[in-house]
Parts: sequence; C-alpha cells; structure tokens
Amino acid sequence: MAPLARGDVAAVSVPKSADMLGQVNFTGADGKALTLADFKGRTVLLNLWATWCVPCREEMPALNALQQKLGGEDFQVVAVNIDTNDPGKPKQWLKQHGIDHLTYYADPSAKIFQQLKAMGRGFGLPTSLIVGKQGCELGYLPGPAQWDSDDAAALIKAALGKS
Repeated sequence: MAPLARGDVAAVSVPKSADMLGQVNFTGADGKALTLADFKGRTVLLNLWATWCVPCREEMPALNALQQKLGGEDFQVVAVNIDTNDPGKPKQWLKQHGIDHLTYYADPSAKIFQQLKAMGRGFGLPTSLIVGKQGCELGYLPGPAQWDSDDAAALIKAALGKS
C-alpha cells in the first residue's frame, strides 16, 4: 500500500508490519456498544471527528462520498463523533450538510481518542486509520484528506486486495 500513499492521501503512513489494534470502543446510532471487532471481515476506514473541528467538518463530505462509492460488504467508513456536550448536535449537523451515506457512530466520552492516543495514533482531529479485515492497522493519517479522490480510492482498493 505504501506506494499508493500519494497525491491527496500522501500523508497516510503505512506501517512496516500490520499490527492488531487494541480494543477500540464506541457506540452505534442505537446506543449499542461496539468495537472494531464487530467489523471483522470488513476493511474499515476509522475516522474520529467532532463538530467543533473545522478540518473534520470539511472532510465529512469526502468521507460520505467514499462510503457511497466503495462502501458495502467488504468496506465501510466508520466515522466516530467525539463531541462531549450535546449528543444531538452531530446528528443534526450531518443531516443539515447532506451526509447521508455514513452510519452514525459516537463516543461522547471521547475515550476512543484516548485509546488511540495510548497506541500512538491520537494526536489531533481528524484522525483516520485504515483497518484490515482481521483488525490490523494498514494505514494511519493524522489530519484531513480528500477521501473521495482517485488517490484515496486506489489506496482503499489496495487495502481491500483489489487493483
């Protein structure tokens, strides 16, 4: 994947070895507790975002478009909101901005950010990790990217084992 980290996703860091990620907790739209293990068998672009984060808000339409373009049984964008004050605000913001292809995930305690920080992967927002089908980290990006670009699609397709 490393040669495909270029152009709009050039800042993606591809680890030398694909290590398993630890327990990463968040909730679904229904409030049900989830972990990355619930997505085993599917490649995931895990993204942490907040409504108060300007680069996060600017990145959301591209994540929405990536999910629309490549999302399905093999791949899913899992954008986890970490707003801590008003749990209704992120849902309202997504609706107002036409973000309609992403499932709502949240961690209003923001513990997920601390979990990733403990792994050396949470230094600011947005933060994105490409996670393989077995739960291994395939790539990491601290900061925003143009996830709906051809470069991003090529990177995700490589993570999926497709050309």
